[in-house]
Amino acid sequence: MTRLLVECTYVYENPKANSGIQRVVRNVIRELPANDQGRECLPVVMLRGKLYEVKSLAPLPDKGLDLVSLRGRLEQAANLFWLRQRTLESRRPFSQSRWARRLLYIGCRLFAFGCLSIPIRLIDRLLKHKPAPTRIVPLQHRDGDTLVLLDSSWHADFFPLAEQLKRDGVGIVSVVYDLIPLTHPQFCDEGLVKVFNRWFDWIASTADGYIAISTTIRDQVRQEMVRRIGEQRVRERWFDYFHLGSELDLIDADSIIDRDLQRLFEQPDPVFLMVSTIEPRKNHAYLLDAFERAWAAGSQARLCIIGKIGWKCEALIERIRRHPQLDHRLFMFNDASDQSLEHAYRHATALVFPSYVEGFGLPLVEAMQRGLPAMGSDIEVFREIGGEFMVYFDLDDPQSLANLVVDMERSGVFPANRSLDQWHWLSWSQASEQLIERIERHTGTVVPDRETVCG
Repeated sequence: MTRLLVECTYVYENPKANSGIQRVVRNVIRELPANDQGRECLPVVMLRGKLYEVKSLAPLPDKGLDLVSLRGRLEQAANLFWLRQRTLESRRPFSQSRWARRLLYIGCRLFAFGCLSIPIRLIDRLLKHKPAPTRIVPLQHRDGDTLVLLDSSWHADFFPLAEQLKRDGVGIVSVVYDLIPLTHPQFCDEGLVKVFNRWFDWIASTADGYIAISTTIRDQVRQEMVRRIGEQRVRERWFDYFHLGSELDLIDADSIIDRDLQRLFEQPDPVFLMVSTIEPRKNHAYLLDAFERAWAAGSQARLCIIGKIGWKCEALIERIRRHPQLDHRLFMFNDASDQSLEHAYRHATALVFPSYVEGFGLPLVEAMQRGLPAMGSDIEVFREIGGEFMVYFDLDDPQSLANLVVDMERSGVFPANRSLDQWHWLSWSQASEQLIERIERHTGTVVPDRETVCG
């Protein structure tokens, strides 16, 4: 029997993480095709040099202290703390005195070390020695298995184990979400750029095949591989893609929609929605520039930003918090649940997505699948995903987006060439099946007469 071992280590260890990649991993794992006589799909994790089968990706009820969740909250507190520190540093007296800035930094460093870093390290030590919980069980690999690296593995420490599996006859397939740390390092933390670069070297020399989340990224991966290891070695590998699904999987019927967000959609003026982590690549500054032009032209449209605060965004957050339209025509929600996000998708006027670069653009599909029209930056991958169902604006000219907003507000008509009534996209079940089918196609493990999902 063919066995596909689908790796989900990071999401297993961080079950409440909910950014793009974690959402993909959770949904693909949940919708893995059912095992049959010719194929078995097993979610796996690699921990402390050993391979385990995952019985439950979600945490089991625990009467004790939830150390993983506590660590996540401490990390979030640390990020917000240093964001505040950098904001203070830009103000008087710290902006005018090198010694004042130095004292501020030392004081913050001491506080963070005692109240944040030490507790995080203690939790890491406790988690390291904590027995493996019952939601995973040891798994013995076999010659002929295929290990699918689905999760964000660039920070992982399981590479020696993966290399041993390969020596024992296990094939390795790497899922690639994007190459942004390589192609656009200016948008990333310097540490991530180095780690990602080492990871790409590793998959270039170790993996047998690569499956991206769009044809755009598939072609970029192949080009980067040629640059690194040469055309002859690249011909020994295979390259493919699959497309992502669209359902929101963390909707809890018992959770309450954020009341401020709910009130926003009770008013008649149009609401344009932006959904993403707040970081430079997502281009929120362009969004503000465009809407300020629309407001100056008399527009009553409102801009609603939903997303966690990320990195390299101190000036932007300060701009939003000091903006004269904040809580009037500009709104920001940094901790919205899937329930609140679903409400926003269902009631907004249009999605706006001005990213410089993406591997896919999951909010576009999530929005359009719910009947919410989408405006996106004119980049190749958005054209691949949205085609004639979207409208596109020029990233070099904020006025192009401002004109779209004003025109739609006045006419009530979304100016795409095709109506969303004709739009259809994959479910997560179909996306997961598509991923497995395309891996099997290249590894020579396709079971006869099995229906292939096309995208």
